Amino acid sequence: MLRQIIHIDEEKCNGCRLCAAACHEGAIDIVDGKAKLVRENFCDGFGDCLPNCPTGAITFETREAPAYDEAAVKRAQEAKEMNEMKHEHHEGGCPGSKMMQFAHKEEDNTQTSMAKPVSRLGQWPCQIKLVPTQAPFFDGAKLLIAADCTAYAYANMHEEFMRGKITIIGCPKLDAVDYTDKLTEIIQNNDIKSVTIVRMEVPCCGGLQRAAENALRNSGKFIPWQVVTISRDGNILD
Repeated sequence: MLRQIIHIDEEKCNGCRLCAAACHEGAIDIVDGKAKLVRENFCDGFGDCLPNCPTGAITFETREAPAYDEAAVKRAQEAKEMNEMKHEHHEGGCPGSKMMQFAHKEEDNTQTSMAKPVSRLGQWPCQIKLVPTQAPFFDGAKLLIAADCTAYAYANMHEEFMRGKITIIGCPKLDAVDYTDKLTEIIQNNDIKSVTIVRMEVPCCGGLQRAAENALRNSGKFIPWQVVTISRDGNILD
C-alpha cells in the first residue's frame, strides 16, 4: 500500500542510536553502525524519531510499504517486557517491587523555601477508571496521563508536570485493565490540546504508555505528545 513512512539517509547517520531509543514500536535497529528501518510494518508514520536525530538523517517519504501492523507491534512490546521482567525476576523479585535503598544527599531534605506547596490537581476524580469520558474540564485541556507511582517518586510532580494540566492517573498492573478504549474516548470526545505521558522506568509501566499511544493513534487526531520516564530513585531519565 502507498503510505507515509520514514526514510533514513545513511550518509548523514552517525549511529548515535537516539532514533532507535525514540521509536517505541521497535521499527529501527542499528546495523553496522548505522540506523536502519528494519521493520517497515512496525513504523506507524508518527515520526517520534525525527526530532531525536541530531544530524537530520531522518525524513518522511510516501511510498509503497507494508501496512502498519499494530498487533505485531503489541506482541513484540509484550515479549520485550516479559524478557525484562524475567531478567529482573532471575536477579530476585518483581521488577516493580524490587527492594532498593537510595542514599539521598542531606541537602535534598532541606527546605529551601518557607512557601507552602500548592496542589496543582485541576479536577476530581483523577483515576482513569473513574474519570468520565466527557467533561467540561477536558475542553481545551493539556492532558497529563501519569502512572500512580510517579507523584511519589518525583518530588516536584505538581509544579513541573501537573501545573496547568488536567491530570489522570492509573496503574495497569494493579488495575489489571487495558486503558486504551477509555483513553481513546477521552481524546476523541474532547478538545485535547496536548498529551504528556509520565511513567516509571519499571516494565509494567509500559502498559500505560502503550495504551496512551494507541489511544492517540485510534483517535485519528494529530495532537502534540511526549513521554517522560521517572527512575525509581526520583530522577528524569533521558
